[in-house]
Amino acid sequence: MSDSGFESGHDGGQAAARTAETEARQHAVARRDRASDGIFWYAVTTTGIYCRPSCPSKRPRPGHIKFYDTTAAARADGFRPCRRCAPDVAGSIDDANARRISAACRLIEATEAPLKLVDIAREVGLSPHHFHRLFKEALGLTPKAYAEELRRARMRDALTAGIAVTNAVHDAGYQSASRFYAKADEILGMQPSAYRKGGESDVIRYALGIATLGHVLVAETSRGLCAILLGGTPVPLEDDLRRRFPRATISRDEAGLKRTFQSVISLVDHPSRGVELPLDIRGTAFQHRVWQALRRIPAGETRTYSEIAELIGAEKAVRAVAQACAANPLAVAVPCHRVVRSDGQLSGYRWGLQRKSALLEREGTTVASAKKKADGTAPAQRPKR
Repeated sequence: MSDSGFESGHDGGQAAARTAETEARQHAVARRDRASDGIFWYAVTTTGIYCRPSCPSKRPRPGHIKFYDTTAAARADGFRPCRRCAPDVAGSIDDANARRISAACRLIEATEAPLKLVDIAREVGLSPHHFHRLFKEALGLTPKAYAEELRRARMRDALTAGIAVTNAVHDAGYQSASRFYAKADEILGMQPSAYRKGGESDVIRYALGIATLGHVLVAETSRGLCAILLGGTPVPLEDDLRRRFPRATISRDEAGLKRTFQSVISLVDHPSRGVELPLDIRGTAFQHRVWQALRRIPAGETRTYSEIAELIGAEKAVRAVAQACAANPLAVAVPCHRVVRSDGQLSGYRWGLQRKSALLEREGTTVASAKKKADGTAPAQRPKR
C-alpha cells in the first residue's frame, strides 16, 4: 500500500464516519441502549458527570454531550462518574451490586487513610469475602490495589501541581515517606523531584516519519521508547507527546534516532518479524498486567478481550482490559491490534480500525480467520510463570 494510496480521501472518509458514529451514539443515549454499555460512555458538560448509555438519569441535550471510548479519557477531561449508573463498574455485575461497588470506590476515594476491607464491606452492606470477589470482578483490582492506584494518582497530581514532595506524600495518603520513596521510581517512572517539575529533568527525543500506515512518531527517554504513535498528520502526534510530558525537555532528533526509528518503521511495516526494543512504558499496575499479556500474543494470532482478562487472572474485568488496550502508548510494540471482540470482529483501536486491519493482514490474520478462531478454537493457554 503506497503512502499516497493510504492518505487519499482518508480525512474526508474519517469525518463522515465520525459524524455517523456520533449520531448513532446520540440515538443510543436517547433510548438508554444497554447493548451500548461498555462500548462508549458519554459526559454531560453542564453537570461534569459521565455515564453509561443506559443511565436512567434525565437525558441531556445533544449539545451538552461529549462521547468517550474509555472512562479514563472522561476522567482525564475532568468529569466524574455518575453515582446512579456506576460507569466504572463492569456490566456483568447486576445494578444493585454495581451501585455498591461504586459506593465503595467513592468511600475509598474520600478517605486519605487506608481502610480495612471489613469496614468497607460493612458500609456497603456485603460480607468481606463477597465484597472482595465482586470488587475484583468489577474492576480487575482488589480494593487494596484500587486504593494504592488512587494514592499514586493523587501523588502524580500533587507533584504536577508543584506541591513539595514531602507534603505531596502526606496528602496522597502514604503513611510514611520511606515507603513511598522505596517505590517512587516504579510509581512515577522517575525521581519525585523530577516528576514535580513535569519531567523537567527528563530528556525526550523524538522523530517523525511516514510508514505505509501513515505518520509515525517515535519518542524515547534514557530508559527506552516511551511512545510510538500513529496518525494521518504529524501535528496531533506531537501535541499528544507534549501533553504526556508537559515540562520535559523535548526535542526532535531524526539523526540521533535514525537507527531506532528505522527499527520501529520495520516493526510497523512488518509486525510479524518482531523487533526487540527497550521500552519505558508508564501506566497503572493493572495496565502493565494487560500490556505484558499483549506482548505474549504471537504474531499471526489473536486473543479476545475475555481471553486477556483470563490470562491476567481477572476474568470478569473485560471492559477494564479494553480500556487498558485503548490507553496503550506504544503502537505495535505492545500489540493491542491483536485483540478482537468475542465474535472475532475488530473494535476499539486507538489508531483506527483501518490500521488495525492492515496490521493483522500483514501478520497473516484476517477478520474472517479471527472470527473462525473465536467460533471454534479452545481458549488461550495461560503463560508459564
